[in-house]
Amino acid sequence: MGMNVSRQVDLTENEYLQRFVGKTHVPAYDDDFWNNFLQYHINLPTNSEEQLSLDSRLETLCQSFISHNLHTGNFGSLINVFLLKVSELLTLSDTESNVHIWHAFNALFIIRCLVKYMIETGSEYQLLQHFEALPVQAADSDETPSDGTAAGTSTAIPIDMRTVEETKAAVAKLVDGSKFETFLEALVNIIVVIPVKEFTYHLHLEAVNCMIILLSVSLFSQQTMEKSTIYRTIYRCQHANTLMSALLHFLSRMSQAPQTMFGFGTGGSFVFGIAESLWSILTFARKQPDILTAHDLPTAFREHYPLANQSLLLILILTNHHATKDNPYRISLFGCSDSQDSPKEDPATFKIDFSSLYNTLCRIVTIDQATLLLYLLLYRNQRFQKYVMAQQNLQQLVIPILQTLYNAPDSTSHHIYMSLIVLLILSEDDNFNKSVHQIMLKNITWYTERSISEISLGGLLILVVIRTIQYNMLKMRDKYLHTNCLAALANMSGQFQSLHPYVAQRLVSLFETLAKKHARLDQQLKQPNDPNGEPDISIPIGCGLTSEDMLQDLSVLEEVLRMVLEILNSCLSHQLVYCPNLVYTLLYKRNVFEAFRSHSAFQDIIQNIDMVVGFFSSRLQRVQEQRGELGVSEVLEVISKGASQWSSDRLRKFPDLKFKYVEEDAPEEFFIPYVWTLVCKAGCVHFSSETIKGVSAEIVC
Repeated sequence: MGMNVSRQVDLTENEYLQRFVGKTHVPAYDDDFWNNFLQYHINLPTNSEEQLSLDSRLETLCQSFISHNLHTGNFGSLINVFLLKVSELLTLSDTESNVHIWHAFNALFIIRCLVKYMIETGSEYQLLQHFEALPVQAADSDETPSDGTAAGTSTAIPIDMRTVEETKAAVAKLVDGSKFETFLEALVNIIVVIPVKEFTYHLHLEAVNCMIILLSVSLFSQQTMEKSTIYRTIYRCQHANTLMSALLHFLSRMSQAPQTMFGFGTGGSFVFGIAESLWSILTFARKQPDILTAHDLPTAFREHYPLANQSLLLILILTNHHATKDNPYRISLFGCSDSQDSPKEDPATFKIDFSSLYNTLCRIVTIDQATLLLYLLLYRNQRFQKYVMAQQNLQQLVIPILQTLYNAPDSTSHHIYMSLIVLLILSEDDNFNKSVHQIMLKNITWYTERSISEISLGGLLILVVIRTIQYNMLKMRDKYLHTNCLAALANMSGQFQSLHPYVAQRLVSLFETLAKKHARLDQQLKQPNDPNGEPDISIPIGCGLTSEDMLQDLSVLEEVLRMVLEILNSCLSHQLVYCPNLVYTLLYKRNVFEAFRSHSAFQDIIQNIDMVVGFFSSRLQRVQEQRGELGVSEVLEVISKGASQWSSDRLRKFPDLKFKYVEEDAPEEFFIPYVWTLVCKAGCVHFSSETIKGVSAEIVC
């Protein structure tokens, strides 16, 4: 490091690195050393390959650091230098702070690399030991030169290695987390106090990344996080509201990363005049910034908006740990309000522009971690849910979610599940269910099952959810996914309006498909030894061939069939006059209900459908006797006229279909591994999967 030009291959030969990780104590007041040590430029690693390259080049140096730091205390000196730089930044103007920003970033990057290495290879206690470690000489002198030498001009202090045992004993007494707590406060100050500008962008990013690294201790430790000093310190932070506010602002503003770091360019000098002869630790190839692209949105978001991406991931980490305890970050996120609200509103933890946040989420909701944040806000923040439900452009939010479900093979099962949960939560609102049928869409090119020139948003939602059910029956075979799909349709069914003919066909065809599976499975149970019978491998749950397995599958299938019938009945009971195409399809497909008319689990609700079919069938028959054979438009005309004379009072009453999503007990068991999987796969910070052994070892790896 320093003004000497170095190359990628000779890091271990660098004078300043060798002194820092070696046997000699470097005091924090040695300005000459630190100014040279922190005068370098690096392009941050952005993927696993680059991170692995960096880790391999630094491993020997890290090992030397671990061997000597408990005796030299150089990590503590670096922390002190960093703290000094941050404290000065908080008082300096923009024109004065460029060098401090650059040096603070470089110091923090080195700290992050060392902390990451210690977390991945050691224990939390050992990490805190290195935070608190002081050299024996400095323990008594508080890093004041004992020979009267002026600060900044002293020589390095040699450590007497014969005092190893005394040093270890002194360090053990000091491991109380106080130095770490001061360091954490500095990270929070960077995030919440220093404004984000082009030349501060990467310092903010590094502070967020460092917090993620610290929290990753849960990945590499098998102890409960209640016993973790790092977690206890972070979760008793008194600035949770301001930190959460800043992170959410980073996300909603979605500032693009500057093309250069701190003014380094390909043809000019540094903004404050230092020549570009400085060396790079590593130089990674970089693409030019590009707008978000639909075909690879997660990569574009991570590469071009890394501060927004990492802030989103940090929000998810902070809110999902300690979900069943007093979590100040969780309380803060769920209690925030719209900055445009009247001051008379109930007190909020902080205010943010919901319009900006909503528009950002609409842009990136097809990204896994964005869907998860949307879920948390809709489910837990009543103010945000109310805001979303009042939007006139709901298609901007709903269509990307439907695209995620439509392209299910390209998504994880968790992402599909959370997308469905979001739709279920939205469907709990009657105004949503009504408005989606009033929003008309044209030329939905990504829906390729059939060319549809115009369809309502509600109709498209029904088509995609039905397709998801069928995909699940063939691929995922998840009972809960079935339940959530059908629950969303059930909530909407009382508001179905102006259903496209194809939508009506798909609704009835769903029942027909399930009915055929039911018949085949029932036949297999009655004739288990039939040599010509082939097992039905597409039953929703399980694929075993034992009678017990098939009985269980049959039971699940009958639950699904019942729910589909209830959805059809709900539409006929509440919206028959507005759904002539559904009546037309029921008349055309009346035979699919034949086998269930005498079935005890279905006959009560089949009677309602038969009554509707019988009423319109008789009217059509009379008109046909008068006019002869009728065309499609004429049949629909008869249905529409008949609907105006139809009274739903003649139907048997069933309870309104209202399903409400309720999070299961112990949500941490699902969400914590899920969140860390997202951090490892979608984040800018990459971890060694070989040493992961904590809460999410199986999923992350």
